[in-house]
Amino acid sequence: MTGEKPKLIVIIGPTAVGKTKLSIELAKQLDGEIISGDSMQIYKGMDIGTAKVSEEEMQGIPHYLIDIKEPDESFSVAEFQEIVRKQIDDIHARGKMPMIVGGTGLYIQSVIYDYQFTETPSDEKVRERMEVFIKAHGIDPLYEKLKEIDPDSAAAIHKNNHRRVIRALEVYEVTGKKFSDYTKEQSQELLYDVSIIGLTMDRDVLYERINHRVDMMMQAGLLDEVKSLYESGLHDVQSIQAIGYKELYAYFEGRCTLEEAVEQLKQNSRRYAKRQLTWFRNKMPVKWIKMEVDKFPEKFAEIFTYIAGKLKKEAN
Repeated sequence: MTGEKPKLIVIIGPTAVGKTKLSIELAKQLDGEIISGDSMQIYKGMDIGTAKVSEEEMQGIPHYLIDIKEPDESFSVAEFQEIVRKQIDDIHARGKMPMIVGGTGLYIQSVIYDYQFTETPSDEKVRERMEVFIKAHGIDPLYEKLKEIDPDSAAAIHKNNHRRVIRALEVYEVTGKKFSDYTKEQSQELLYDVSIIGLTMDRDVLYERINHRVDMMMQAGLLDEVKSLYESGLHDVQSIQAIGYKELYAYFEGRCTLEEAVEQLKQNSRRYAKRQLTWFRNKMPVKWIKMEVDKFPEKFAEIFTYIAGKLKKEAN
């Protein structure tokens, strides 16, 4: 990109911190349109477990990258990057303000920085061999291997994200070079004039909100949603590795009680929130705002003033 960089607002933060409510209020004030930065909200029929924004919550604000894939389809970071960049251009072309809102750090990072995915070597035979190994022995041995050879990648990739574990090991096996080294060599140039707002919260309060959200999901019918996917024959695909689905799959497969599955879901959600915060703090230039449940108007005013001031300064 040459000349003036296109403007972009990014709202990030851990699960259950309040990104949806804040982003919609900001979009109303800034004539914005929202692109989901969540790697699992792309899947149709996975609404409750991914905490998809409802039509009512949207309040007329357009949302993109929601329900664009069937649950049996795969989806890559490179594909996300391509679709989102085109969407940003389209929103700008209509005179609106694009906003990315979500919690999948690598996906958002791939959009705002000059990341090139085509240069990373691959070998289909190596990949297929690892997929066969996982079916026979599970993911644990491969994940332990990844932790040994590339601890940085292991820290950034969840064990249950089989596709990315395989990808990191594949790159190492094909090239002898760690996948994290390829990531570090990527350009650190921002492609957009971006304002990144990070929402955080006292840990105890956040964890309480996460636990409550899981309880509300169960009341809203999460068990039936997952049962429908399970009974449709959907197994060994990327989508059901999402938190909220793999735990209940374990229940349907008879590997735990429902109570144990729900407790595991809460625990995995809390751990994911911790990993999200670590990723965002290390990877992007973020303006952090500590949210407080009973002070939304004050926090919204602080965030709006910061963004409006930045946009005004850049316009002069």
